[in-house]
Amino acid sequence: MCGRYSLLCIDDICGRFRVMDPSIGFRSHFNIAPGSTNPVIVAHEQRVEAVMMQWGLVPHWARDIKSMHRPINARAENLADKPMFSDLLRTKRCLVPASGFFEWKEEWGRRIPFYIHKTNDPVFAFAGLYDIWHNPAGTTLATYTIITTPANSIVAPIHHRMPAILRQEDEIRWVSREALPAEEMHRILSPFPAEGMEAYPVPDLINNTAADDEQVIKPL
Repeated sequence: MCGRYSLLCIDDICGRFRVMDPSIGFRSHFNIAPGSTNPVIVAHEQRVEAVMMQWGLVPHWARDIKSMHRPINARAENLADKPMFSDLLRTKRCLVPASGFFEWKEEWGRRIPFYIHKTNDPVFAFAGLYDIWHNPAGTTLATYTIITTPANSIVAPIHHRMPAILRQEDEIRWVSREALPAEEMHRILSPFPAEGMEAYPVPDLINNTAADDEQVIKPL
């Protein structure tokens, strides 16, 4: 799964993701938690945009969002089988910019947090899905979920799942509104190669959602 991630070094996030006419303001965050509002890259017709969305998916057909489960993750293996995700897989795919993510390893009766990132890529993208919910009062809520895959050899000793990190050459294809054949979908959402990735333990400070500075990702 992916329950926390970071987004750093974003001075050129719009150039990195070829975003036109950006209208967001967002500083670096070291400890992004579910329920927070963060940049997401979406495509509208021929235009790619960065928009702010809340992490934790609310489907457009939901009636009572206060009591419903809002998934922060969606398993790549059964996206097409889940009613909440199957329609979004065709029309509402998105990129979730990130610099790294956190997982916890059970060891000696305690949970040790690890920070996992790409060593040569300060900003990359998770594969995500999004939806827009409209309430009776006429306001809207844009939300997203992060797709996960089985862990690669870097993450597996820590946790059995990891976010679906996209190869840069697949990002435009994923965010497009074109249908993806099952074979291509399987390739794009395969576990990201372990080469060029690093994992190391970090302080328990990450467990405090209010902690949001470079100390959160500092190696122990």
